[in-house]
Amino acid sequence: MSKKLESTLKNMILCLLLISVAMAGALGFVYGMTKEPIEKANKAKEIQAVKDVLPEFDNDPTIDAKEMEGLRFYFATKAGQPVGCAVKTFTEKGFSGHFEMMVGFKPDGSVNKIVVLEHKETPGLGSKMKEPKFAGQFNGLNIGTLKDKLLKVKKDGGTVDAITAATISSRAYCDGVQKAYNLYMNKMHTAAEQVADTTKGVTK
Repeated sequence: MSKKLESTLKNMILCLLLISVAMAGALGFVYGMTKEPIEKANKAKEIQAVKDVLPEFDNDPTIDAKEMEGLRFYFATKAGQPVGCAVKTFTEKGFSGHFEMMVGFKPDGSVNKIVVLEHKETPGLGSKMKEPKFAGQFNGLNIGTLKDKLLKVKKDGGTVDAITAATISSRAYCDGVQKAYNLYMNKMHTAAEQVADTTKGVTK
């Protein structure tokens, strides 16, 4: 290799190194500038989802939120009394795999409301799980009163009217809600009472 070629190669490597360092620095700067606004936006979105599925509350459920088995629990109180728990749950059984929901439970375990947070189900089919015609049938439902305490579509011997031509998505929806119910009633019900004890007399 000639000295001229060797020098050119070294210069190219040096230039690439300097460009990489400059790009890394720029990315770090942008991340630092946007981190706080993004975190605030995510928290606002998080709180709104909780508000969407629970009765009115006056505490900040994000402060005492707990996680278990990949699910996140938000305990809501009003004047120190528990009004419910919002559970960010998920399923891997959708037609397109993973999707996430926020399920609001009242203290007795009955469903207050459910909203789908994120999904990739087929537009016009599985995506209809976000519509009131399907999601509304869960409002007020207490899974504990069902046969074997299991949430299933009618095709499987359950009580849920599946979305036409989207039985897989409907089953997956039930799976996500069931998962949230089981953990809330079996593992997190006591935690909800403890949060209520700490917020008695505290108003926002």
